Amino acid sequence: MSMEHPGPDLRPLPQPYLLFLGDVTERGFAKTALGLRDWAPDKCVGELALPGATVTTGLPPMTPAEAYAAGARALVIGVANSGGVIPASWRASLVEALEAGLDIVAGMHMRLADIPELRDAAQRLGRQLIDIRVPPANIPVATGRKRSGKRLLTVGTDCALGKKYTALGLARAFVARGVDADFRATGQTGIMIAGGGMPMDAVISDFEAGAAEMLSPDGGPEHWDVIEGQGSLAHPAYAAVSLGLLHGSQPDVFVVCHEPGRTDMLGTAGYQVATVEEIIELTLALGRRTNPNIRCGGFSFNTSALDEGEALALMRRESARLGLPVADPMRGGAAFDALVASCLA
Repeated sequence: MSMEHPGPDLRPLPQPYLLFLGDVTERGFAKTALGLRDWAPDKCVGELALPGATVTTGLPPMTPAEAYAAGARALVIGVANSGGVIPASWRASLVEALEAGLDIVAGMHMRLADIPELRDAAQRLGRQLIDIRVPPANIPVATGRKRSGKRLLTVGTDCALGKKYTALGLARAFVARGVDADFRATGQTGIMIAGGGMPMDAVISDFEAGAAEMLSPDGGPEHWDVIEGQGSLAHPAYAAVSLGLLHGSQPDVFVVCHEPGRTDMLGTAGYQVATVEEIIELTLALGRRTNPNIRCGGFSFNTSALDEGEALALMRRESARLGLPVADPMRGGAAFDALVASCLA
């Protein structure tokens, strides 16, 4: 999978990366670094952790100078901490990275250029401070024009249950079958993995669908864009980004992502997780507006909380009940092969 066709005006990121872990002690806060290690290992040369850090990616520890000598061209802040802040204790190491020749890439809420010592060092040294969560300035309003090529979108019954990993797994499987395919990233970790993309949750609502059109331009007749989903059409807070992404990406195929056993929607107490049937109904009804031929290719279940026997039995039962393949991309196997085949059919 690649970003060989990144779309107009989507600036590619400087690569490869030195992964910065700060002083993180909770594995969940290092999800950006761990996602890059898992899905873009060829783009990662090492890690830089501060004293007190207890999480590691397993990559070689390096100073910024050592990483630059090993080929790194950017330091990525691989931490997504509470509030998305860049504490004062990190800043000397970030300046050291700029002085070593590295640009800095971050997906935090805090803007790199708003930190005086980073802004001043970058200006003095001619380095880039790249905030992933800043969309390009020239996003058009959507036209709804049907574009050439083929598209797959991952959609979800809730947030944070595997839409990115599903899209990455499907894009990789398409390429392994000889299909011309690109993963299209729509969130900060996905953008760092792909080397480019569109931060959909930072786009003004009127331009959401236009941003999705821009992300996935005209392609060859056999080319697939596999697009990372965001939010859920049933989520009381995040449905807007999901709908704009659906209309603008005009998917030919969608895959419903679900976590069995989850009952309440994230961040909205009192709202139950939608059923996969509800998401199919919503996605077909709304998606047909820009692609009358949209269809469901199957289901991706996040079974990380289940043992293998339980997971396989559940997915077999649900596949028989729903009439389409159900698979966990992280487990792979025959069920995932069936999902891939259904999407490409």
